[in-house]
Amino acid sequence: MTEYVAPGLHLLVDFWECRHLQDMAVIEKAMRDAAAVCGATVLEIKLHSFGESAGITGVAILAESHMSIHTWPEINYIAIDIFMCGRCDPHRAVDVLKTVFKPGRVKIGEHRRGA
Repeated sequence: MTEYVAPGLHLLVDFWECRHLQDMAVIEKAMRDAAAVCGATVLEIKLHSFGESAGITGVAILAESHMSIHTWPEINYIAIDIFMCGRCDPHRAVDVLKTVFKPGRVKIGEHRRGA
């Protein structure tokens, strides 16, 4: 009998005291780089800015699932959602995102989907 393996790992990542909360080019590159280091395939990235002094929201649609990001510059906070299936390790994405956004404080919640 084959051992059951959960199909994916879902991380909920909170970054406080960050940089680049309103820079769409930096955010898009960070998402692409984070997916690449995990071995994930980016199908599409869609980002939306809420204006000059407001945050950005966006999603990277991956063949292996998705990453989303929501920034709140008024409280210097970023919420990131990373769900990856297969052999991709979303923890590797977190390391890339930490390098880009340089958070002063980080909280990571982990959930095995389908377990």
